[in-house]
Amino acid sequence: MTFSRILTNICSDNLPASRDFYVALLGFEVNYDSDWYVQLRCPTNAELEFGIIDRQSELVPPQFQTVPTGMYVTFVVPDVDAVFAKAQSLGLEIIQAPRNEFYGQRRFLTVDPNGCLLDICSPWSDTEK
Repeated sequence: MTFSRILTNICSDNLPASRDFYVALLGFEVNYDSDWYVQLRCPTNAELEFGIIDRQSELVPPQFQTVPTGMYVTFVVPDVDAVFAKAQSLGLEIIQAPRNEFYGQRRFLTVDPNGCLLDICSPWSDTEK
């Protein structure tokens, strides 16, 4: 089996706030913006897309219209510390400050306006200690 695209969509109670959050923190560009769905894309790679759908949309089954639990979304960025500084300047809730993890990523954790846990990370190596 093959596929040509993977697109993560999250549910939101406030599409404009969610859109603005991801544009401000990660520099996404708005590819599509409506009253029920927003599609964002990476400005340097149009193949990297992220969707936000109205939680109450008929396209979202009722049992999945809740705040997300048991999952998180990871964004790998060139400079995690720069994004962390941006998160602080935006007054975002920081769940975990940046730290080097045993598996070769430096990451911090924050939460988006929808209650979705975000893992923002960059690769690192032992030589960068």
